[in-house]
Amino acid sequence: MIRPRTSAPGLARKPASAAKPGSAPQVNHRFLALGVAALIALGAFVAIQVFGDPSAAGPRRVVALAPTDAAADAPTVSFADAAIDESGDYQMFGIDELPDAGVGAEIGEIGPDGELRVAVVEAPEASRRPPPASPLPRAPIAGMTEPGPNGVLPIIAANGRTPAQAYARPYTPVQGRPMIAIVIGGLGFNARATTQAIDELPAEVTLSFVPYANDLQGWIDRARARGHEVLIELPMEPFDPDADDTGPQTLLASATPQQNTARLEQLLSRAAGYFGVTNYQGARFATSAQASAPVVQQLRRRGLVFLSTGIGQRTALSVEAQRAGLPSTAADRIIDARREAEAIDDQLLNLEALALQNQSAVGAGFAYPVTMEQVGRWAREVESRGYELAPASAVLNARAARR
Repeated sequence: MIRPRTSAPGLARKPASAAKPGSAPQVNHRFLALGVAALIALGAFVAIQVFGDPSAAGPRRVVALAPTDAAADAPTVSFADAAIDESGDYQMFGIDELPDAGVGAEIGEIGPDGELRVAVVEAPEASRRPPPASPLPRAPIAGMTEPGPNGVLPIIAANGRTPAQAYARPYTPVQGRPMIAIVIGGLGFNARATTQAIDELPAEVTLSFVPYANDLQGWIDRARARGHEVLIELPMEPFDPDADDTGPQTLLASATPQQNTARLEQLLSRAAGYFGVTNYQGARFATSAQASAPVVQQLRRRGLVFLSTGIGQRTALSVEAQRAGLPSTAADRIIDARREAEAIDDQLLNLEALALQNQSAVGAGFAYPVTMEQVGRWAREVESRGYELAPASAVLNARAARR
């Protein structure tokens, strides 16, 4: 039989001879209770580590907000606004039953230091997306194409309808409100940036695609399905070809009319669904009236429009476009010449000032993440300041009507 240790505190000190044969050993119940409790605690700890998340009931991120930390325009939430059920108590929600506030969930309490402690569940990325817009008709539209070297080329329909009219985003100007158009270019090469531009920018933002992009038609189809009108970028000769690679089909100031026309058809036939073209580079090409004339004549014959960016508004190219009767205009600002958020915001404000003065303004930018982020934020607020975010085609048409 097992004998208790006589030296342990709390145990009766009896000689071994005092125990009766066949009797149970003397056990201290206090130690027994402590041992059982320890075993239960150990088992619970092991179970949590194996089967559960010890932090599952708590917030993922807790911040302490002093009153001076809040932005002046930040939304405020009063505890008096909390939902109360019929019994007068605050309603309790499961994690999958939380009301959708559109921004995120916040759970707060006043700490001992008098500060509001808030657990924040950030809104998903999809919440930044603009409301879905009506899709534009799938391209190409019947009767508006002819065979080209890489696919089909745009033409004016038998009834006189032009691709510029058929593929532009429909828009009705609001009387008395200045229009501002934004063109985001360089799309098609970087899948992530292109997807962000298509899905996260408002449908009124015009998108411009690089003609060399893989699956160019697929990208244009996706953009038009989200309501964006589309331009194709024509690579034109820059002053420094070594510094700016514009690709094998670049329109050259030194090329013959036949050579530039052939290159133009190569570029235009890579996809369908664009209402016009814009330039990529082209500072040297734009200085040559001889090289520009056959190109703008071809664009006019095919019912397209031309939006120039970054090459100046008074060039040989613009003069020849006007002479050929090609509908054209120029962007007023490159909004991301400096790739900084504050600089882009300044340019967007400049566009507002120009639109107020001239009834319209056009800004052009590249598909940099910072550009799309700032344009998206600006676009959500610009109409509240009395302006209209409009497709580039609408601004071009309005300017043509005033000439």
